[in-house]
Parts: sequence; structure tokens; C-alpha cells
Amino acid sequence: MPPGESTPFHRPIVAFDFDGTLTVRDSFTAFLRWKVGPARYAAGLASLALELGAYLMTHDRGRLKAAAAKRFLGNATRDEIESAARQFAEVHARALLRPDAVRAWKRWRANGARLVIVTASPEETIAPFARGLGADYLIGTRLQFDAQDRFTGRFVGENCRGPEKVRRLQQVFGPDMRLEAAYGDTDGDKAMLAVADEAGYKVFNATPTGLREETRRPRRA
Repeated sequence: MPPGESTPFHRPIVAFDFDGTLTVRDSFTAFLRWKVGPARYAAGLASLALELGAYLMTHDRGRLKAAAAKRFLGNATRDEIESAARQFAEVHARALLRPDAVRAWKRWRANGARLVIVTASPEETIAPFARGLGADYLIGTRLQFDAQDRFTGRFVGENCRGPEKVRRLQQVFGPDMRLEAAYGDTDGDKAMLAVADEAGYKVFNATPTGLREETRRPRRA
């Protein structure tokens, strides 16, 4: 290094799973139920009986998630999905986010870490939460949209779970990426935890005290 140049500031990378880690439950199913209402959600689940049966045999979470997304989102536009996701986050953030996980997030932020949410939920539905938390990066399952920007019922690439989480992190940070810390709560996070110097598995369990408004419907334009 030439004389007079300072050493570049190292910003560690810290990755958080979202559902069950930063939150108390799966946010995507909660979003779908909120969006269509409890009655339509129950009817929709009944219509997915074949897909649920296939999941019990194959354990292919991606296939089941895509089927549920297609059933409840239909051919909604990207703008419609993103608008609904913003409204959902406004209503539910306080009731979903774990206080102890948020405190850990803020501690890493104060230490200058680059904070990444790595989730199997669609990026479009998690983006409002990521913005609210001040995430540096959001890596999630990606919904596919057609030329008219309508949801096709498919994903772009794989469900962001298991080894796919590490692959996506490497796409962003390079093949030699190493995490300072990572936090998760299921087998789908263990590959990510394995590339972290500090692996936090099921370390957050606080219950939020925010209002729960499970049946509140999205506002109509």
C-alpha cells in the first residue's frame, strides 16, 4: 500500500433469514391470507389438495410455494403485488418482527456490518420490511413476470432455500464470500450458517407486542 493511504474499512457481512428468524411466523402465507381474506384463503388451500399431497411425498417446497402463489396472486401485476406488500407491512410489521432479532440486527448495524436478508419468501413481499429495517441487500425467491409485468405463476430460478441461499450470496459477494455471522431457524438455513464464523441457530424467541390485525383487508383504490 502506498505511504499515506489508510487501510480500507472492513465491513463484515451478516445474513439473517427472515421467516421464523426475524419474524415469529411465515410472512408469505400470512400475506396471502391477509390479501384474499380468511374464507377465500381456506377455500384456496382446499383447492391445493393435490399439490399438498405431492409435497408430502417429494418435500419440494418450491413447487408447493409456486402453486400457492399462482392460486392466490393469479396474474396480478408487479405494481399490484408490491402495493399490497407495502400495505401488509404497514399493518403487520410490529406484530411480526421479533424484538430480540431486531436488537441483534441493530447491534450489527452499529458495528458497521453489511446486513443481508436471505429468505425463501418472494423478494417483492419482503422488500417493504427490508427497507424498514435498513437492509443493505435483500436476497429472496424471485417471482417471474411476463412482458405485461403480470405474474406468470412461476419463479425465476430456484426457491431460495438450502444451498441456494449460499449460491445467491456468492452471486452478490463473490465465490470466496465468508459471513461474519448468520442467523436461521430451519434446515433450509444450515448451508448458510455453515459459511459463517458465528452461526446463530434458533437463537431468537421473543414475542412482539404489536397489535395483531389478522383479518384486516387491503385498502381498495
